[in-house]
Amino acid sequence: MAVDYIVIVVYLAGMLAMGWWGMRRAKSKSEFLVAGRRLGPAMYSGTMAAIVLGGASTIGGVGLGYQYGFSGAWMVVTIGLGLLALSVFFSARIARLKVYTVSEMLDLRYGGRAGVISGVVMWAYTLMLAVTSTIAYATIFDVLFDVNRTLAIILGGSIVVAYSTLGGMWSITLTDMVQFVVKTIGVLLLLLPIAVVKAGGFSEMKAQLPTEYFDPLGIGGETIFTYVLIYTFGMLIGQDIWQRVFTAGSDRTAKWGGTIAGTYCLVYAVAGAVIGTAAKVLYPNLASPDDAFATIVKDELPMGVRGLVLAAALAAVMSTSSGALIACATVANNDIWSRLRGVLRKTDGEHDEVKGNRAFILAMGVVVVVIAIALNNVVEALTVAYNLLVGGLLVPILGGLLWKRGTAHGALAAVAVGGLTVVGLMAGYGVLANEPIYYGLLASLVVYVAVSLATRPTDEAILAAWRERLAGRSPESPSEPPVPAHQ
Repeated sequence: MAVDYIVIVVYLAGMLAMGWWGMRRAKSKSEFLVAGRRLGPAMYSGTMAAIVLGGASTIGGVGLGYQYGFSGAWMVVTIGLGLLALSVFFSARIARLKVYTVSEMLDLRYGGRAGVISGVVMWAYTLMLAVTSTIAYATIFDVLFDVNRTLAIILGGSIVVAYSTLGGMWSITLTDMVQFVVKTIGVLLLLLPIAVVKAGGFSEMKAQLPTEYFDPLGIGGETIFTYVLIYTFGMLIGQDIWQRVFTAGSDRTAKWGGTIAGTYCLVYAVAGAVIGTAAKVLYPNLASPDDAFATIVKDELPMGVRGLVLAAALAAVMSTSSGALIACATVANNDIWSRLRGVLRKTDGEHDEVKGNRAFILAMGVVVVVIAIALNNVVEALTVAYNLLVGGLLVPILGGLLWKRGTAHGALAAVAVGGLTVVGLMAGYGVLANEPIYYGLLASLVVYVAVSLATRPTDEAILAAWRERLAGRSPESPSEPPVPAHQ
């Protein structure tokens, strides 16, 4: 394992070095939180693909392939479909808003009254997303170094917190590009073909496994529908995803770069399911489907290649973890803390804002590591996060983008009723049940429409300012100056 260790150590050292380099570029709030809003298509595509394809998509995707065969690809497919929908239909408008958080968008659309409540829901989602990604370090470091769970979480979490705190979005963008390349080589170009060959090829896989393993809908229609509700819609409204959209240098970059990333997700989904299916042939009696990835890597790959593929898994976890961490800190600082303090004045300078956001990333990073050590069930934590996000925020966000008649009262009622319905039904039916997200979304939609129609329409001045921002004529992106009257 010596060569594998060297590969991993070099990779981790490189992540810290890029954090240090990113610190030199992040001199303003815009640079620190959204990479100066100037990423080109190649870097934007790579970083967007990196953040959405995390440990759940890699380790979990292979596990679903082990359990269900080719139809195990559906979870990651729905993530890719959500990213495609976001990129094609919404990303250009989102990028033109020139905001930092989803709650700021809601304030602009509804008149400044939705921020704190929506911020709390979004903070809970990003916090739990960061926690679940951090827990995944335990599996990878256990395979690598045979260390206990707590030490693995502290080691992996500390590296992510360090480079995220140093350089903010610039550091995360640079590390995500490396992680994207490592994942592509490790999972798609190495592990996928080796796994298929070791399993005897597709003909042998078909001979060894039941026919339902090769049924595209074998996982079940209801499960696929639930994945669409949670992951496809979750991609449309998550702060971690929107914050990447804010980094795009242009509308075209946001649209086409995201489309490329979404297409890459579909390829990654199929690869994970095929690797899991091959693992089922090689190891038919694993204790847990989630052990499939680590087992096939550890037992079937040659020295050096094994280290690179494990680095790919580590890259997948780190990219999601760092993206969720900066999103969590941004929401905590800008949407909750600043509003609760009643700070309406600007700070003394952009440099102070950088220090403030850096402090929040560090603080949230410590909280994430502590919760990750205390928490055991990753799937339940992730389900709670996405149920809260989609049940509470999907309707007011998409309603604000698509329906002029939506009002602030309707949005607040939808957030409260949708969120409470989801929480109550999770307590009654169980965290992993489908009913909470079904009825939570329905309740949110009904309340949003009913309350919006029963209350006064949004002031026309607010809507006019909203349309100006959507058109890209904002304080950060001004339109052409008006012609003076005397001309």
